[in-house]
Amino acid sequence: MSRYNEYGQPVGEAVSGWSRRALPERRTFLGAYCMLEPLDASQHAASLFSAFSQAADGRDWTYLPVGPFPDLAAYRDYLAAAASSQDPGHYAVIDLASGDAIGTLALMRMDPGSGVIEVGHVTFSPRLQQTRLATEAHFLLMRYVFDELRYRRYEWKCDALNAPSRQAALRLGFQFEGIFRQALVYKQRTRDTAWFSVIDSDWPLLRAGFARWLCQDNFTAQGQQRCTLAACRAPSAG
Repeated sequence: MSRYNEYGQPVGEAVSGWSRRALPERRTFLGAYCMLEPLDASQHAASLFSAFSQAADGRDWTYLPVGPFPDLAAYRDYLAAAASSQDPGHYAVIDLASGDAIGTLALMRMDPGSGVIEVGHVTFSPRLQQTRLATEAHFLLMRYVFDELRYRRYEWKCDALNAPSRQAALRLGFQFEGIFRQALVYKQRTRDTAWFSVIDSDWPLLRAGFARWLCQDNFTAQGQQRCTLAACRAPSAG
């Protein structure tokens, strides 16, 4: 229902009781399958580089602003700089079964005044891609942003040509919002950026779906899902 000001102009809905939100803290998040730790080059570089080195080629770095890295020393230098950043704030994804760091992701473009934040720099090794741990890693950050920090909007952006990233955003429950043309120049090429978001009113249904999907009962003894994430968040799934 539209609201109008004293000049007869349509204006957005009132946000009652709004206050500036806190910035994310550098802390650890524990799940059933993985743990997120603030990135630490001395602690995580060797494990991460080893995990990334299992890829057959450098295609996982094509749509990232950095990489691939020729050796551990170069990767450690990058990781040290990333770990010192406050925005983006990077996390290592730890496999609880092995204790290894097998990927990274970050909270970034933080706007606590409006309650908006983005997940980015998602860099998952072959050991992490398309696993329960990967989904849980995203769930842990989303739960922190919405349930604890009480932000209103959680964004995902990627190169519009990055089909796997766009598919991952939709699978996780983000809604596609459009393409920003010629938004960036990186790696000496232009980038159109695809925008996706989850807002606070979306979150209760998504949270319930994540909980159902991540339940041990949703997987066979061979680790195959019984119910897709999309089906788990369907209203009838409850």
